[in-house]
Amino acid sequence: MSVILDRRQRPEPDVTVVRADAVMGADQTAYPADAVVLAIEVVSPDSEIRDRERKPQLYARAGISHFWRVEDDGSGNAIVYIYELDPASSTYALTGIFHDQVKVDVPFGIDVDLTEIRQL
Repeated sequence: MSVILDRRQRPEPDVTVVRADAVMGADQTAYPADAVVLAIEVVSPDSEIRDRERKPQLYARAGISHFWRVEDDGSGNAIVYIYELDPASSTYALTGIFHDQVKVDVPFGIDVDLTEIRQL
């Protein structure tokens, strides 16, 4: 799914969580930025700069309140960096780094055992 930031910017986060009222049907391929609750990027060697720098800048400028970045620690373990938008600066502030488990209440309650990812 792409996120419509403006007429010429439609990035595709690896995972997108949108408000239920934004879903219009199974054939929908894009959502406006104001419908996105959370954008998640999984960093890979060929997308490193784009996922760490460019996409977060675009999402923040578009007003997407929550951004998560998932990386490999080099040993096959996932690290999740969680950011929240600072509306005054339109930039993200790091609010948490998670290694074995992600357990948060914002933007919604979720509890994920990151050690299980290695089993997939």
